[in-house]
Amino acid sequence: MKFGLIYELSTPRPFTRETQKEVFENAIDQAVLADELGFASVWSVEHHFLEEYSHASCPEMFLTAIARATKNIRLGFGIATCVPNMHHPIRWAEKGATLDILSGGRVEFGTGRTSTWNELGGFNQRPEDTKRAWEEYCRVIPKMWMQERFSHDGTFFTMPERNVLPKPWQEPHPPLWVAVTGQGTELDAADRGMGAMILSIADVERNIPRFQAYRERIKTCEPVGAFVNDQIAVANWLFCHPDKDYAWKRGEELVGTFGYMAGQTTEISEAYPSSNYTAIGLLGTLRADPHAQDKKPLASGLCFGDPATIIDAVKRWEAAGADHLVFMVQARETLPQQEVIDSLKLFAKEVMPHFSGEKKKAAGGAR
Repeated sequence: MKFGLIYELSTPRPFTRETQKEVFENAIDQAVLADELGFASVWSVEHHFLEEYSHASCPEMFLTAIARATKNIRLGFGIATCVPNMHHPIRWAEKGATLDILSGGRVEFGTGRTSTWNELGGFNQRPEDTKRAWEEYCRVIPKMWMQERFSHDGTFFTMPERNVLPKPWQEPHPPLWVAVTGQGTELDAADRGMGAMILSIADVERNIPRFQAYRERIKTCEPVGAFVNDQIAVANWLFCHPDKDYAWKRGEELVGTFGYMAGQTTEISEAYPSSNYTAIGLLGTLRADPHAQDKKPLASGLCFGDPATIIDAVKRWEAAGADHLVFMVQARETLPQQEVIDSLKLFAKEVMPHFSGEKKKAAGGAR
């Protein structure tokens, strides 16, 4: 089992220069500490226009800042959004390779297609096109990395023969991932030989059938890249404290704050539904039943508590088949920075040694 951090960079109002900078600096300091403590990875989402919920609109810049201040921790795009009106695939190939060089080969390249109408509408992107666009992107980007010269005549972009530069430090390219929210997307990941980053429903038992289906399906995959990245990462929450009751109380505050902010990611899609988007996304990590209207009970498997409680939760995830837990540790700066730092240190000291066999391995890679 490996451990990482994932950042939304949620920012409290008012959006002053000082407030925005503090959120970024706190997150970078946490990531630097995580590197020193032996965490395997740090990931950044990509979102646009989602006030308070996420100000992580430039993940490649945020991850580059971390890369230059760390030595070992893997740097994950969680995700590089494969939406034509947001990003050209050539630009993602260039940015991913550049970060790989600047980090000495530590990039994990996660792909996906965003999940909110607010973002898609802001870029004037049709929701009906995003699944097919993602399919095209995830097949051509590895080729841009592997081939000296590349050309393409496709549905969502066309390019004449060019040498897309630079090439990644990792040979032949960084590990490839897919963000998994909707039911069945884990099979899309498996069919393409890509790692599955589960971003919905942090309930252990609900995920077991998905994990099993992924493992079985990937055995017969046709990888879009040069190798199979047979890995399952699960987004989760972490607050570790000697007093488990206090930890749970603070954890509930994190989840409640996140749920309040996440409301904007579903309201427009409920008014204008599309058959191409049926999942509720990361909001589903809050509840045992993600479709319940009340806030309780919280999903099982959330890592709030004292070290012993969290060890038990991690063991359940490990037994279920997860390879990697990536933790959210903050929401709109609800916790003081020192409490986040203390939580990470306690987790590293008391929990991580119980799962130390692979903690220093790269977050992804071929099996």
